[in-house]
Amino acid sequence: MNIRKDDKVIVLSGKDKGKEGKVLSADPKNGKLIVEGVNVATKHYKPRRQGEEGGIIKKETPIYACKVMLVCPKCGKATRVGHVFEDGKKLRACKKCGASL
Repeated sequence: MNIRKDDKVIVLSGKDKGKEGKVLSADPKNGKLIVEGVNVATKHYKPRRQGEEGGIIKKETPIYACKVMLVCPKCGKATRVGHVFEDGKKLRACKKCGASL
């Protein structure tokens, strides 16, 4: 998976198509991401202890990584991720402008 935490992504398909957000967490094993402000679900919380408040809370739920595309910080466009070797290290690079991600 080429997308990591704190990357800026744009959603390609689904009910949130076109929305941009920051990746809050990535789960490479399952190929899913949690993106800020995308795929928001309402969850009803019941108070468990005395004095605790219940209520309805909005929470981001995971989305498949194949449904999002990385946004290059330099050119500001959605781009595929390429790889470049510099000083013996494998780095991610923008396919459109060549900037390292």
